[in-house]
Amino acid sequence: MSDLDSLAPQRTPTSSRPLLGMTVLAVEDSRYASEALRLMCLRSGARIRRADCLRSARRHLRVYRPSVAIIDLGLPDGSGAELIKELDRAAPRVGVILGTSGDARTEHGVLGAGADGFLLKPITSLGTFQQKILCHIPADRRPNGPYGITTERINPDPLAYRDDLEHVLNLLDGGHDAPVLAYIAQFLEGVAQSAGDSALAAAARRLGGTAGTDAVAPIVGLIEKRLQNRLAI
Repeated sequence: MSDLDSLAPQRTPTSSRPLLGMTVLAVEDSRYASEALRLMCLRSGARIRRADCLRSARRHLRVYRPSVAIIDLGLPDGSGAELIKELDRAAPRVGVILGTSGDARTEHGVLGAGADGFLLKPITSLGTFQQKILCHIPADRRPNGPYGITTERINPDPLAYRDDLEHVLNLLDGGHDAPVLAYIAQFLEGVAQSAGDSALAAAARRLGGTAGTDAVAPIVGLIEKRLQNRLAI
């Protein structure tokens, strides 16, 4: 928590803004996924800060302590599980630590690393997002009295998806060595799944599988097609 955060008046959560007064640190490399989290925090009354890698997240955490940390597992400079372990052991501990991934099989590892909960991508339900946080915070930080669980669905701006696709092209321009391709495969599959782009998600799986570098050209073609035609996304 920064000096400014500690001097700010504490605001009481309400039924319509149950996370009012909280600050969320989203450690997420995808602009599309980050936009979804930003909209959910906005609807819930929370402030949000974003770090796109482990190094940036640690830099944030040297300055302030968030109320909630939402950490993606597949980051460009390592696994988010590393940061989850660090935050779980830190004193004082971040109030709520959540891991997130597009692979449901990673939930066990996330919880084993010390996370309080797991968010499976794509994260589209505002009610699920709020409940995952509220169930782990002290009762005095929750809204007073009963409150309804919203059924609102969050749809990020497609321009954020374009930003992620352009990012992939830039990475591919930098080389096709195995670590880069492995990162691109998991990043692109997760982003494409979140955006409902099944064809591109399937191409990303081929890149991460036995196809290897043979899958690069088809992916470049699919991305360029989507960047040329906004209606496709």
